Amino acid sequence: MSATKSKLAPAHTLSRRGEGPNPIDIHVGARLRLRRTLLGLSQEKLGEAVGITFQQLQKYERGSNRISASRLYNLSQVLGVPVSYFFDDMPSPDSAVTESLTALPSETDEFESMARRETLELVRAYYRIEDPGVRKRTFDLLKALGGDKLVLSEE
Repeated sequence: MSATKSKLAPAHTLSRRGEGPNPIDIHVGARLRLRRTLLGLSQEKLGEAVGITFQQLQKYERGSNRISASRLYNLSQVLGVPVSYFFDDMPSPDSAVTESLTALPSETDEFESMARRETLELVRAYYRIEDPGVRKRTFDLLKALGGDKLVLSEE
């Protein structure tokens, strides 16, 4: 070995054995559930597509079971996303442990709202509106109803 050793980055682990699921596994599971739900797939259908039971898929989505690299690759292929999709929006490994722990609930809340059936139905209905003008006015109306200030566009 050379006298100058390269410095390794610290591992991004926030939980140890017996302390519950690792936040990374929870994040990956939440991204899995989000993509599955956005595609309108049931846990059973996705499980069949990759050769696992829906119970196993539930454990992956909760983060209670880790997803192996080969399984993650298979899931990415079936769901039509790159493997990196599952790690998008991960908290920075350089951030403090407490910052990561406080960031996870807000991300989880965002995933929860995006994965609700009502949200998905609304998005699907919105994109079924063929007239771009009507779709834009619908968007403006929804923003105004949600409390955003309406910015009138000149058409």
